Amino acid sequence: MKDWWRKTGISLLLAWMAWSVSQAQKNDFRQEIAVGASFGTNFSSVSFQPKVPTKMKMGFSGGVTARWISEKHLGLQAELNFTQNGWEEKFEEQPQYHYSRTLNYMELPFLTHIYYGEKRVRVFLNLGPKISYLIGESTDSNLNGENPNPNRPDEQHGLAAQKKFGWGLCGGPGMEIRTGIGSFLLEGRYYYALGDLFNSRKEDPFPKSSGQVISVKLTYLLPIHTW
Repeated sequence: MKDWWRKTGISLLLAWMAWSVSQAQKNDFRQEIAVGASFGTNFSSVSFQPKVPTKMKMGFSGGVTARWISEKHLGLQAELNFTQNGWEEKFEEQPQYHYSRTLNYMELPFLTHIYYGEKRVRVFLNLGPKISYLIGESTDSNLNGENPNPNRPDEQHGLAAQKKFGWGLCGGPGMEIRTGIGSFLLEGRYYYALGDLFNSRKEDPFPKSSGQVISVKLTYLLPIHTW
């Protein structure tokens, strides 16, 4: 009988301790709104059909970020960024030639923010759609109207971007370090465009001209309200 009472008492004590810990963890959570700025490097290209041999073009991005941690391990994040995308072409048989196009966008990602970790260090994953608007473009080339390889398309050289509005999906992992002066986030991200850069009607030269971007960015966030 004494063993039964002892086992029962220990079980109740353990159950109470587990409940207390769960309540303490629940009560430790605070919703948080944070704002800040980011800066990063992009590596972008455009996939053409018919195929144009391209390679990654380096650019930069920067902007402002707002994040709302609404639940434990879950939040929402919105950004307004200026970003440089584009492409470079490869001329392996005639390397003296070069061609690159820089595309400047204002972009607005809407992301789901999923994180793991409680205190100083968190790992996270951002996923969601992104819309963008082309505000300018420039070309760096020494082709002078020539096509060094007649077996590849060159209509893109004389075409300005015909679709200024872009949209697609982006996401990637990162790490956050939380300090007394704010949070520092290092993130990698991949973007795949679901739209084209040029018109893709039957009479147009490119049925496909969609972009991809790989970026690495550093973000600083300052909490402005918790509750």
